[in-house]
Amino acid sequence: MKSIQSALLLLALAGSVTPIRSADDPALSGIRHSYLVMGGKTAIIGEDGKATWEYDGGTRDGFVLPNGNVLLAYSDRVVEVTRDKQVIFSYQRSKENSEIGTTQRLYNGNTLVTELGSHPRLLEVSPQGNIVLDVPLQPETTNAHMQTRMARQLRNGNYLVPHLLAFAVKEYSPDGRVVNTFKTDLEDLGGRKAENWPFTAIRLDNGNTVLSLTHGNKVVEMNPRGEVVWKVTNEDVGGLFKDPCGSQRLANGNTVVGSHAANQGISMVELTPDKKMVWTSDHPLAAGVHHFQILTTNGKPEPGMPLK
Repeated sequence: MKSIQSALLLLALAGSVTPIRSADDPALSGIRHSYLVMGGKTAIIGEDGKATWEYDGGTRDGFVLPNGNVLLAYSDRVVEVTRDKQVIFSYQRSKENSEIGTTQRLYNGNTLVTELGSHPRLLEVSPQGNIVLDVPLQPETTNAHMQTRMARQLRNGNYLVPHLLAFAVKEYSPDGRVVNTFKTDLEDLGGRKAENWPFTAIRLDNGNTVLSLTHGNKVVEMNPRGEVVWKVTNEDVGGLFKDPCGSQRLANGNTVVGSHAANQGISMVELTPDKKMVWTSDHPLAAGVHHFQILTTNGKPEPGMPLK
C-alpha cells in the first residue's frame, strides 16, 4: 500500500490527477465496485476488496452470467462453471488453430468464440457444444497471437471484431462480409508509430464505439463515422495506463480501464467523462488484468456489457 500512496502523491504533486486512494481504501472516493477479473488470476472481488470466488488458471475473457455462473475463455477452451466450480459447458479449441481470444453468451443461448491461428474464425457454439456458425475473419496477419481479441455481437446480429495488427475494428455480417471498419492508425492518434492496437470494442447505446488501444496506452470513443469524439491518454492519468486491454462503460457514464502490463500497483482506473479519476484498484488478484466485468457499484448491479 505504501507504493500506491507514494505513486498517487507524486501524481498529485504533478497536478495531473485528483489524489485518491486505492479501491481497497474506503475512506475517500465513496465508489465501491465488485468485479470479475481475468488475467494472471481469475476471481470475483467484492466491494469490500475481498475475493468471494476464485477459479484455476489465467483467463482472457469472460462474464458472470444472469444465472450466476461464470463464462470463461482460456487460450485452449471456453467453459461455463457454477459457483461451486462444476463445469456445465465446454468448448475445446480446434486443432487447426492455436489460441482462443473471445467468449460471450448470446441472446439466443449460443456462445461466441474467436479462434486465432492458421484459420482465424468467429464461431457460434450451441449449448450442446456444436458449431452452428463459422465466420472466417480477416485479421491481415499470420501472427496468431495478434490477430484478434474481444469480439462482440451487436444487436443487429453483426459482430464487432478488433484486429490488432490491422489497426482496425471490423464489423462482420453473419455471412462473413466486412460491412464497416474503424481505423485506429489515424494521424490525430499518432499514426501507426503510436501502435494503437485495438483490443476491446464496445458499442454504446448512442451508436458510438469505445476502443481500448493497447500499446498506444489510450482509450478512445469514436462516432459512427470513425471520428474520435473522446480520448484519454497517459497524460490524463499520470502514466497509469500500461497496455490497457479491457474497458467498460458504466451506467453512470464513467469508463473503467484495466492495464494488462500493470503487474503490481494500480491496475484498474475509473474515469469520469471529463477524465477525473474517481476509483482505482491495486488488488493483487487484479494484477495483470486482461479483461474484467464490473458487477456492482455501491451495492447496485451494473448492466455489465449488454449487447448493443
